[in-house]
Amino acid sequence: MDDWRHGGFGVYLHWPFCQAKCPYCDFNSHVTAQIDQKRWADAYRRDIARVAALVPDRIVRSIFIGGGTPSLMQPDTVAAVVDAVRGGWPTANDLEVTLEANPTSVEAGRFRGYRDAGVNRVSMGIQALDDHALRRLGRMHSVAEARAAFDVARAHFERVSFDLIYARQDQSAAEWKRELHEALSMAVDHLSLYQLTIEDGTPFAARLAAGGLRGLPDQDLSADLYEVTQEVCSAAGMDAYEVSNHARPGAMSQHNLIYWRCGDWAGVGPGAHGRLTIAGERCATVAPSAPGAWLARAEAGIDVDSSEPLARPDAAAEVLMMGLRLSEGVDLRRLRTLGLEVAGLQELVDDGLIALDGSRMTASARGRLILNSVLRRLLSDQP
Repeated sequence: MDDWRHGGFGVYLHWPFCQAKCPYCDFNSHVTAQIDQKRWADAYRRDIARVAALVPDRIVRSIFIGGGTPSLMQPDTVAAVVDAVRGGWPTANDLEVTLEANPTSVEAGRFRGYRDAGVNRVSMGIQALDDHALRRLGRMHSVAEARAAFDVARAHFERVSFDLIYARQDQSAAEWKRELHEALSMAVDHLSLYQLTIEDGTPFAARLAAGGLRGLPDQDLSADLYEVTQEVCSAAGMDAYEVSNHARPGAMSQHNLIYWRCGDWAGVGPGAHGRLTIAGERCATVAPSAPGAWLARAEAGIDVDSSEPLARPDAAAEVLMMGLRLSEGVDLRRLRTLGLEVAGLQELVDDGLIALDGSRMTASARGRLILNSVLRRLLSDQP
């Protein structure tokens, strides 16, 4: 089954280390005083070669180095990763190589090194353009430091995206609108704008359970904030090509499109998830989360990942769930090829939640607001 070709192939590499753990974050990130970067570079090289031997017949469209805080990596470590990917597979002429960065670890010399290593896009975790909000989010930088770091990144890279979190404590629609305008005055071509989600197991979840985190928006205000986001960004020429991601024409994140179009990607590093189609069978892969456990297995040449075949109905449902997050939607013919006939489609069209253009199905603006509910209805007939 070559369905993965609809999305293409990329490599995700996880760097699991941070300077501090943010209280809202449930990513696999760890704070440590000492990191043997050469040892990690060698382990990454070894594991990339292992995956390349499994799926050699691929062209890599993108490399995404995420974390954690990858801007804590030495440029030589990043170069080792990029070189290993290039050595394992042929790469696209327009290969996108993204590195995530935090404002507290941005240095001009380091960023020159990343550029020389092959990085051509930076995704920066700014998270708020309000100092009080940054403190509440547990961030270690100020707005001034974020702006200075952004300027350093812009001096070295043509493509710089950054993240903001909204639906924060005591945030009004008017305040968010002002912050958005400020962000758009900085933005080059891409913004990721996420509603604050309280994830299980995080300090924020514990605070909320104990009666803290007061001032979080209710459902109505959250919807208002989402609509403000769409209106302001669209007026600035940065439409949402995905529920939380906005870009100027031609500036979409090619790596994230692989996820949302349900292509294949190699997941390398502690806790990294992947999707690999091998001998016609699509598999979900996941690596051990503990950095030490992953490192020991990679160095020993042991098969690092656990791999589980995705049943055909599950693979089809994933295509639907991911595809409807995109403004381009999903092709019904692709779903039928995977054996999925969606339920109640005409009723959703009549309700103004889904739009059809030939065989292509998209969620309307109102449908995106309640996308989980729309998906439940579309999948209601599935076993």
